[in-house]
Amino acid sequence: MNNNAPGGGGRFSPEIGRSGGQNHHGDASPSFRQQSGYEQHQFWFRRKTLGGNSSASNEQSSSQDWKSQLRLPQADTRYKTEDVTATKGNEFEDYFLKHDLLMGIYEKGFEKPSRIQEESIPIALTGSDILARAKSGTGKTAAFCIPALEKIDQDNNVIQAVILVPTRELALQTSQVCKELGKHLNIQVMVTTGGTSLKDDIMRLHQPVHLLVGTPGRILDLAKKGICKLEDCAMLVMDEADKLLSSDFQPSVEQLIDFMPANRQILMFSATFPVTIKEFKDKYLRRPCVINLMDELTLKGITQFYAFVEERQKVHCLNTLFSKLQINQSIIFCNSFKRVELLAKKITELGYSCFYIHARMLQDHRNRVFHDFRNGACRNLVCTDLFTRGIDIQAVNVVINFDFPKNSETYLHRVGRSGRFGHLGLAVNLITYEDRFNMYSIEQELGTEIKQIPSSIDQNIYCR
Repeated sequence: MNNNAPGGGGRFSPEIGRSGGQNHHGDASPSFRQQSGYEQHQFWFRRKTLGGNSSASNEQSSSQDWKSQLRLPQADTRYKTEDVTATKGNEFEDYFLKHDLLMGIYEKGFEKPSRIQEESIPIALTGSDILARAKSGTGKTAAFCIPALEKIDQDNNVIQAVILVPTRELALQTSQVCKELGKHLNIQVMVTTGGTSLKDDIMRLHQPVHLLVGTPGRILDLAKKGICKLEDCAMLVMDEADKLLSSDFQPSVEQLIDFMPANRQILMFSATFPVTIKEFKDKYLRRPCVINLMDELTLKGITQFYAFVEERQKVHCLNTLFSKLQINQSIIFCNSFKRVELLAKKITELGYSCFYIHARMLQDHRNRVFHDFRNGACRNLVCTDLFTRGIDIQAVNVVINFDFPKNSETYLHRVGRSGRFGHLGLAVNLITYEDRFNMYSIEQELGTEIKQIPSSIDQNIYCR
């Protein structure tokens, strides 16, 4: 894989065009606006040490062996690439988080912060706006869930943080992560998306909700009805921010921001940031800290192959791959919902277990498929690009592009479904004659290499 990919390099940088080379931040407190990034870190650490959360600090110091009392999951001993292992060596305790939140972090199986978590968590805790770019599968979700949970006052029964995501499946997944990390906190997490009962959401919002996760259209609908009250919401997180700022979502996002206080904090996370984001950043973010960890675009642990085939040979080629590869779980992408259903039927006829999912299915059916596949009920999932955004299923080690994607952004998100959090993965692309120029263009744009598939594939490159 070519390591000289385009993309930013560096850890974090001040807003482009600002003078002085310092990281200016826009917290509600004027003192933060006048300090450099380093000074803000020191200010925050002093504040936490001397005053903030002193009871949690005392509790930690009085129970040196508190970690030994936790119910930790079995350690993940799989090989990890330097995408997530090349860190500064920080510990989660270094951020002076609530003791109960630390318990949830470790019981979730997180051992140390990843690179994006090291960079974003302390800055987010200062109240600064963030524009963060990092690879898929490197820990972005926890990078914003942890500071959101830390900053919520569980005794104040109002919505204090909103996490926006572009798909219903990602909303369910993100809300589950929040609940698991905050399981020792008395923080009420609610998820709301289109395609579900509006009446149920209205009834739920009459109960305490501290953290709301959902899609922009549904949350905006509830806000306009006066049911979802956001005047005390101090934090807005935009996950897969580039998708949220597409023409499908941006009008709803901007209307939602109008319901929030003027001093709200906005955190934007994604693997890709098109030029169109700059206008939104300039309008809504106050001196944001820009974090760019995209020294290369594709994950180091994903090996990419192509196989030249004719359209009528694709199913036969797929059957051959199934028989030769060591698949834990695979995701197979098609470019239309009709092809998804037809291919899933073919795979089932070949004798392999297979689910399928696309946006035209009933929401209850989608939820059931997503839940069952995540829990390992089926080995193969055929889907449209509905499933490219942020879906994190650790067991997936093979991605197959049955239909090659049209652009580099879609390709990047698709192959990022394997090799999650530094683990190894395999991406196989079935390329027709018409796809060859598109594949070359994507290689150039991503600065990566897609190699011709060998007659036999070493399992060590995707199964260690």
